[in-house]
Amino acid sequence: MDKPMKGVRILEVAQFTFVPAASAVLSDWGAEVIKVEHAVTGDAQRGLVSLLGLDLARDGTSFFPIMEGPNRGKRSIGLALDKPEARPVLEELIRRSDVFITNYLPRARTKLGIDVEDVRKINPDIVYVRGSGFGARGEERDKGGYDSTAFWARAGSAAHVTPPGAEQMAHMPAGAYGDSIGGMTIAGGISAALYARATTGETSIVDVSLLGVGAWSMQFAVNLAMLAGGPLPESVSPRHGAARNPLSGTYRTSDDRWIMLTMLQPGRYWPEFCQTIDRPELITDPRFDTVDKLMTNAPQAAEIIAEVLRSRPFAEWIKVFDGMSGQWAAVQEAWEVSQDKSLRANGLISKVIDHEGHERELVTSPVQFDEIPQQLTRAPQFAEHTDEILAELGISVADMLQLKVAGAVT
Repeated sequence: MDKPMKGVRILEVAQFTFVPAASAVLSDWGAEVIKVEHAVTGDAQRGLVSLLGLDLARDGTSFFPIMEGPNRGKRSIGLALDKPEARPVLEELIRRSDVFITNYLPRARTKLGIDVEDVRKINPDIVYVRGSGFGARGEERDKGGYDSTAFWARAGSAAHVTPPGAEQMAHMPAGAYGDSIGGMTIAGGISAALYARATTGETSIVDVSLLGVGAWSMQFAVNLAMLAGGPLPESVSPRHGAARNPLSGTYRTSDDRWIMLTMLQPGRYWPEFCQTIDRPELITDPRFDTVDKLMTNAPQAAEIIAEVLRSRPFAEWIKVFDGMSGQWAAVQEAWEVSQDKSLRANGLISKVIDHEGHERELVTSPVQFDEIPQQLTRAPQFAEHTDEILAELGISVADMLQLKVAGAVT
């Protein structure tokens, strides 16, 4: 079954990427998702025009990748949650849903009547999901956060990738970086909660914070720090390779590109690597002819490797290393990733038809079922499905008009 979530209904009251990305993943897996947007402005992310110095939109098209990624496959309704006239519509949507998912802060949830108790009064069996910056408990439960603050800065990634003495802190490598990782985490939590409900009859409250996702991503270093009982010593990497392994590290090519080597068993891969780079004499070099010697003299071996790799361009080394059993990778930028042969071969870049009927492409979520690539549909335009959804709820055309006059729906 390539759509294991088929038949699951999700009601999303959320914006930006962190929580919406989770229901996009579940939509990829077959769930039906209705996205509730602010009746006037819609999801606040629709208003972003620039992020990390990049333009987010293109003239002549409504295809908006920052919205498409975390919202593909959904339907959108414009609903004014603060209007009493909208309440019956919201309650009927809740009754029909298996999952309610939100990233609204506690004060806003209370004000709008969408907190756990409010939703469970309407549908006791619903799985209630909260995405937050800093967790559902503690003094920061009402503090807003983005992945740049809660995931990247607070959870340690920024500090550990910023070189000592740097004049500027390292930024996240892409917009919504932690949000996208967090969205997958939430999707897994929802799946577990639905399984538990199906097998035990008990429903759940699912909580995922960006801070928690960030700490989990950094668990190797955080766990070591706790074992040490204090900050970890500053790690100073050698110029090339690793301190005890010349086959682990990045090396520059003649055209200023990079190759990553990660052969964690240097003795096993050293002979093949030397043959591959056309330096077979290094295999019997008395400095490197045993594992112990290779590790002891790793800096010298790394200098030789660096010199060899600097002698030829990136594209040539890619061809030379192709088929080598040792682990390595080309260091790629975003366009190269989009064209990656293994992503393409596994259907992890998918075609999608935009609102104007043009063929576009998006990265899919990374989980596949039964070796079947995901078939994506575009994200909705703002409030695109309002009338359709209201009709499904049994609301007449005349009553729809009254709701629109009242400003309850878009």
